[in-house]
Amino acid sequence: MPNPRLAARYAKSLLDLAKEQNNVDVVLSDMKTIETAVNGSAELKLFLKSPLVKADKKISVLNAIFEGKISTATTAFISLLVKKGREAELLEMTTAFEAQYQALNNIQTVQITTAYPLDEATLNVLLAKVKKELNNEHVIPMPVVDPSIIGGFKLQIGDKYFDMSISRDLSDIRNQFTKNIYVADI
Repeated sequence: MPNPRLAARYAKSLLDLAKEQNNVDVVLSDMKTIETAVNGSAELKLFLKSPLVKADKKISVLNAIFEGKISTATTAFISLLVKKGREAELLEMTTAFEAQYQALNNIQTVQITTAYPLDEATLNVLLAKVKKELNNEHVIPMPVVDPSIIGGFKLQIGDKYFDMSISRDLSDIRNQFTKNIYVADI
């Protein structure tokens, strides 16, 4: 069961340790490596969640998998997680670490949903406008293709949501015809 508060606490601890050791970018790279490995292997996910495998066996297997690929600080962090019985939340902790890293460096993620993939020029124009509005040069685009919006786009920036899609316009028109706002109800 996901536990975002727990993941955020462990991620903050790791981020604080990385700041002390001046290797925040290295640990971020380690977290991305771990995230890629866990997302890419259903067996590894099951292995991390399995209560049947002993902690020392999990540590040795994880050390073998990530040997030479992640830093010693991250290896020690993983060992601590396994000893505390929190290895099942490792994937969630990588996501929380990346979010805290972005908050630390004032990086904002912008989800751009379109009906068709955007070409590079259009994406750059849209990003320039978003950067100007946010007054922030550190914006990471996350393009999403959703044919159900028919045309236009949707933007999600943090907790703000802008829907400029044709499907929303059609829905608004349908609602106006369903309930004629120009005729008084009797």
